[in-house]
Parts: sequence; C-alpha cells; structure tokens
Amino acid sequence: MMVRILSVLPMFVGLLCATLLVLSIIGYSPPDSGAEVPIVPCTDSELGCNVGMTQDDINVPTAFILLDIRMEMQWDEPERAWLGVVKSEAKENCPPDSNGLTQCTWDDMESHRVAGGPDSDGSLVFDIGPGKYRFVTAGKDGSSLDSQLVTMSTSIHLSNLAEIALAAVSILLLAGAGEMAFPVRNLWKRFKDA
Repeated sequence: MMVRILSVLPMFVGLLCATLLVLSIIGYSPPDSGAEVPIVPCTDSELGCNVGMTQDDINVPTAFILLDIRMEMQWDEPERAWLGVVKSEAKENCPPDSNGLTQCTWDDMESHRVAGGPDSDGSLVFDIGPGKYRFVTAGKDGSSLDSQLVTMSTSIHLSNLAEIALAAVSILLLAGAGEMAFPVRNLWKRFKDA
C-alpha cells in the first residue's frame, strides 16, 4: 500500500513533463508587433548603398540553446529598401557612427551575414540562437526612402533535443509509477492463477 502512495510523486512529475512537452509542441507566439525602422537613403552609385547598423548588440545567452525561437519580419516596400541580420563581429570592419551609419555595403559584410539582405523580397526569417547580433538596413539604388513599417512575429518552442529528453523522462517516470502502483509480476501471477 505504501508503495502505491509513493508512486504518486513520479506520476505527478511525469505528467508535468508530458504537459510541458505538449505546450512546447503547441508553442507560444506573442502578438505581432510593428515598428517604424529608419532606412539609409541610397542615391545611384557604382559603389553600392551604404548600410545602417544598430548601435547595440542583441545578446542571446547560451541557455537559449534549449529553445527554438523564430522571428519573422516583413516590411512594406521591399522594392525600395531591405533589412538584414548580421553577427556582431561585423562592427569591427564596419563600425557605425553616432547615427548608425557605416561606410560598408551588404557585400562588405558577407562573412557575417545571418538573414535578410537586398534579395530577401520583403521578408526574412531569423532563427535566434546563442550569440551576438545586430540589425542592418539600407535603401536600394535610387531610393530616397528614409523609413518604413516593419512587422515582427515570433514563435517559441523548446528545441528538438529538449523535447526528446522531456518525452523520454515522461515515459520513464509514468512507466515507473505504473510499475510501483501495479507491479507487472503481480498482475501476471494473478492472470496465470485465474
């Protein structure tokens, strides 16, 4: 009888892990948000269009390796301007001034690109992982656009590895709790004796 009472604890923890797993599969999506993003105008130039860069890094801690976070961004005028994400190291070769302007083009940031850019057709998908990032933006050739509306949507789940671990722990705990409460050997003995 005491073993059956003690089986409640692993069953409770197993159900909790299973609930977390289901919630992760469903995921969480906060409401979409919008912002007016400044754009660096670009006159016709053979040198390319200079890029604007955020002043501060977006620092994603290492613990975020347990999460699968996807940010989708869409902007209104893809034929006149673009957005992108680069690794923070891009600031070493292309430091932004006090206004966020760099002397670099998107091509100069080739080794630091993460998502978006001039060929992104008005949207980008940024799978956020541990590291440091910055947003960049620029107008396209001949564009005098100085800002545009950007809509952001985010979805958050546990990483595949974390979901697999939760599933395994849930199964083991629930099976263990079932074995504690109703031992298979006792059930088998009753079946044989019947």
